[in-house]
Amino acid sequence: MCGILAVLGCSDDSQAKRVRVLELSRRLKHRGPDWSGLYQHGDCYLAHQRLAIVDPASGDQPLFNEDKTIVVTVNGEIYNHEQLRKQMPNHNFRTGSDCDVIAHLYEEHGEDFVDMLDGIFAFVLLDTRDNSFLVARDAIGVTSLYIGWGLDGSVWISSELKGLNDDCEHFEVFQPGHLYSSKNGGFRRWYNPPWFSEAIPSTPYDPLVLRRAFENAVIKRLMTDVPFGVLLSGGLDSSLVASITARYLAGTKAAKQWGAQLHSFCVGLEGSPDLKAAREVADYLGTVHHEFHFTVQDGIDAIEDVIYHIETYDVTTIRASTPMFLMSRKIKSLGVKMVISGEGSDEVFGGYLYFHKAPNKEEFHKETCRKIKALHQYDCLRANKSTSAWGLEARVPFLDKEFINVAMSIDPEWKLIKPEQRRIEKWALRRAFDDEEHPYLPKHILYRQKEQFSDGVGYSWIDGLKAHAEKHVTNRMMLNASHIFPHNTPITKEAYYYRMIFERFFPQNSAGLTVPGGASVACSTAKAVVWDASWSKNLDPSGRAAIGVHNSAYENHVPAMANGNLAKKIIGRVPSMVEVGAAPELTIRS
Repeated sequence: MCGILAVLGCSDDSQAKRVRVLELSRRLKHRGPDWSGLYQHGDCYLAHQRLAIVDPASGDQPLFNEDKTIVVTVNGEIYNHEQLRKQMPNHNFRTGSDCDVIAHLYEEHGEDFVDMLDGIFAFVLLDTRDNSFLVARDAIGVTSLYIGWGLDGSVWISSELKGLNDDCEHFEVFQPGHLYSSKNGGFRRWYNPPWFSEAIPSTPYDPLVLRRAFENAVIKRLMTDVPFGVLLSGGLDSSLVASITARYLAGTKAAKQWGAQLHSFCVGLEGSPDLKAAREVADYLGTVHHEFHFTVQDGIDAIEDVIYHIETYDVTTIRASTPMFLMSRKIKSLGVKMVISGEGSDEVFGGYLYFHKAPNKEEFHKETCRKIKALHQYDCLRANKSTSAWGLEARVPFLDKEFINVAMSIDPEWKLIKPEQRRIEKWALRRAFDDEEHPYLPKHILYRQKEQFSDGVGYSWIDGLKAHAEKHVTNRMMLNASHIFPHNTPITKEAYYYRMIFERFFPQNSAGLTVPGGASVACSTAKAVVWDASWSKNLDPSGRAAIGVHNSAYENHVPAMANGNLAKKIIGRVPSMVEVGAAPELTIRS
């Protein structure tokens, strides 16, 4: 992932303003440590911090059309760029960068080209012929993007809050699947798939169609000119990503450059469920496996850095981002610049454990739609910013546009969890890859129960965070929480602790408004909390809060915050499918 910053239509074109834009752009340098660029045209500035993945030698930005009248700064990967180039034979491309097609597509199609892009992106395009500009963000919001406005009438665009929060009067999240046009005076949603209306689909389930769609989504993400690997937790989603990658890597350009043996990476506390399961999958697939251990104290020590980089105070996002943040640093130190990850499957297939309580297929489907629409504020934000903090790029095939269209067109009756028919969560996905002749995964991995990342790295991680917050947030502080934080008032000491850190880095009111809120249990939306009456008394984002569903559910079901104490006794910490033995005493195993 790269970092972009644009200041458009400001009242100051002085050298001092140029220096300020450069200073703000450097706040994003962690996202793109390989090169930086700044283009100025009158009162418009386009800055870029590059992480070079495709065409590292000549793809520096900003990018231009032939006569340099169209200028683009972009963070993204355009997987169909070679096909798009062939559709424009009369254009001369200056670089081999996948993003080089954007300026030329604009020349050919005007503002209506965005839906032609197959990939993840956030870009600003400046047309110097009339000083107009166009801003767009990818369909689901895998890439992060914010927009702000200055008192002088300027429009600001940045990959992260920290690039614009000090200089804008107001700023907010740039919504995924949208574009902002100066010609047409505002926002327009360019991404309009059938599922967006939440109408109930009726396409019969075809496991082979689903399998092929996901294999294609993974294969197209093998486009790279730098070393890469896969994140492997040992759960279903990351294991499928690793299996497909290992199966198809040999015939790719990446294999010719870097070898056909896949590298996999896992993080966890000593003896955690994920470490054992990931090691087993890695051995089965024959990957070069790297296992990273961290302690609860390591994670607690990193919390401030994590919140600064991921720019949220959402509890479950911080819990899950911290191990990913620590792992990303280790991965980058090995010379790897891109990883493929398994985010998005739980939203598309209703994989979170609370989906066991969906009352019918209609509610099930509508909840998956709501979850996908909100991903840019949760798992996409985590995957993007936790890795970008160390100049590492994460690619997420489950959020491929074409794959989502296939998966979300299936009659949700096939996604419903039906224990009496031996259908556990994400049964439709599991069945699609249950191949007896050429197995993708061992059966017990293919049918392993859902384990949220913040749980799977080790249950004592969350318990340790709660205990730490208990020491630093008093009952008196909690009594005044609604006065100090009237928006998204924290209702647990852990949430209060994170909020204090966030406000120190991002004190502006606009910053606090970029973070979602509302009741949630086991990562549900607020609307799904009503599916089970007991959940309203146990509002915790951990998968273990799905009482009566998770194999390691909380034994003592108490309100999330009464006198500040949370349930401490946890039974059956490890799902029955995964028996944890002694883990080796090491930090990295390669």
